[in-house]
Amino acid sequence: MGKFIKKETGIEGLFVIEPTVYSDERGYFMETYVKKDFVELGIDTEFVQDNQSKSKKGVLRGLHYQIDYPQSKLVRVISGEVYDVAVDLREGSETYGKYFGEILSAENKKQFFIPKGFAHGFLVLSDEAEFVYKVDDFYHPNDEGGIIYNDETINIDWPLDRVENLILSEKDQKWPTLNERNK
Repeated sequence: MGKFIKKETGIEGLFVIEPTVYSDERGYFMETYVKKDFVELGIDTEFVQDNQSKSKKGVLRGLHYQIDYPQSKLVRVISGEVYDVAVDLREGSETYGKYFGEILSAENKKQFFIPKGFAHGFLVLSDEAEFVYKVDDFYHPNDEGGIIYNDETINIDWPLDRVENLILSEKDQKWPTLNERNK
């Protein structure tokens, strides 16, 4: 049996990854990424950078993507809990404009593989959350795009009932809708 289980999301190329966790009275051990195991799962991505962020409850980051330098991402939460979302922006895809969301937490240890061509965002559900992710291309600040988090066409079912105050950056409040982006 492999160290990782790949769960389908209904959107081609987008997967939830569950690592094998070895637990005992001392705590636990798990591998979060092993290239050869991921290749066996059909995820042959060369990651070039690791990133980490910390956010407080109610922070919604996203929906972000890189325009000319798209990134694949492997994301997970090492402290706290988030609702993580990816939206298919691949032109010609049967699931264009569709999203998939998953609870990621330090407790469930799930990871989310998001291929190139998706917008990504997350909502912090715990008091704080630390979010880590691998990317396969470097960030280009002048190449950033986004879609407003509450786009009615995409209709993401954010668990807003779990947060008292929604906190968005000024930039994240001004992104266009999916339809406006395509004009």
